[in-house]
Amino acid sequence: MNISRILAAALALTVGGAAFAQTSAPQSDWPCKQVRVPEIALGGVWTGPSIEKERRDWRGDAAVADLVTRIAPRRTPLEEAERLIGDFAKGAGESRKARLTLLFAGVYERMNDERRDVVNGLDRFGRRLKDMAEKAREETQTMREVQDRKPQDPEAIRKASEALQWRLRMFEEQRKMVAFVCESPALIEQRFGALARAIMAAMETR
Repeated sequence: MNISRILAAALALTVGGAAFAQTSAPQSDWPCKQVRVPEIALGGVWTGPSIEKERRDWRGDAAVADLVTRIAPRRTPLEEAERLIGDFAKGAGESRKARLTLLFAGVYERMNDERRDVVNGLDRFGRRLKDMAEKAREETQTMREVQDRKPQDPEAIRKASEALQWRLRMFEEQRKMVAFVCESPALIEQRFGALARAIMAAMETR
């Protein structure tokens, strides 16, 4: 383990987080390079009328609610979700547009809630990383103090060193996860965009 490199990363996160908090308090715990955007913007994918009413009503439609739970999760292959949307549209008859609008509202609500939960989880993850970095800094200071004592106590140095290395190893394992977990909001938004395009295409198909 390269203790110096990991410690530098820990200290950078602690100091950088503090500096960021001064300029942008709502994002102070945000661990990602990506800008913190808790909700999916509708403007880029929806050009139809307001869906405020549909966002309130879609859960009351059993067929729509069931389809939303089937196509929104990422475990459902996109090709299968698109097929299910097409089948739903064919069965909607003359109310195709209204039914698909309701479906779109349901997908948006479901996936927007999921994205918001993920973003909040990333805030918690960032706070945990900052706490770990701060503890690593404290234990580094303890290690230095033990090393500077005269006469030196080899057993105390060993224990302080082991504690610091354990702390840094835990921090490094968590830090390696950052790039992966920070992709989650974008993946949700990408899937939502694909489902939105499939729903709008179904509206136009006759």
